[in-house]
Amino acid sequence: MDYKEAIRYCLKKKASFESYPFGTGVPVIKVVNKIFALFSEDMDPVRMNLKCDPEDAQALRKEYEAVTPGYHMNKQHWNSVYLDGSVPDAVIREMIDHSYVLVVKSLKKTDRDKNYL
Repeated sequence: MDYKEAIRYCLKKKASFESYPFGTGVPVIKVVNKIFALFSEDMDPVRMNLKCDPEDAQALRKEYEAVTPGYHMNKQHWNSVYLDGSVPDAVIREMIDHSYVLVVKSLKKTDRDKNYL
């Protein structure tokens, strides 16, 4: 999966939107102003940061070389995924889905009740 396809997939999530709070070349995908995906376009391959359950994060890092502790993020709760083609598209979609769900679950109840899941 290339990064443009990953961004398109992220933006299909309910109430998700793209912003550039860190400047050009760093698209951030949020739901209700909370980040669930962040991309570094200036890297080759592009790096995507995703929120992840700590146990799952460790397992993914062991299984895929392209999955590492989250760059400039809490390394226990975030993974960086290098979009080099080595991680199957289905796994990347699952990781994006998981990140979105974790962030939605962390929203205030009034925001969560808007049926984001």
